[in-house]
Amino acid sequence: MVGESDRKDKNEARVIAISLVVLVAVLAIGIFILVPSLAEFSATYLEPGLGLRNAAIASFFVTLVVMVIFAIASGDGLIGELQFMLPGFLAFFLIFWLMIAWVF
Repeated sequence: MVGESDRKDKNEARVIAISLVVLVAVLAIGIFILVPSLAEFSATYLEPGLGLRNAAIASFFVTLVVMVIFAIASGDGLIGELQFMLPGFLAFFLIFWLMIAWVF
């Protein structure tokens, strides 16, 4: 009995592993096909205006000012909220960066 249940578990594990490998392969092929389209989208809609480099500079300073205001308003100051400020800074920076490049 124990041997039979082990065999069933091994077969189920194989099916799951093969399914995951196929899923990862399909995802990789989809990403491979999508990359040229994303590059074209970026060149068409993000580059003609301000540009990504200049937008990153503006976004850095806007994000820095916003984060300092948030830290002072939170009451603990800059050091007490550091563990929340670093991921927040990254998220705000990415959003501001892409939005400034897109809008301007």
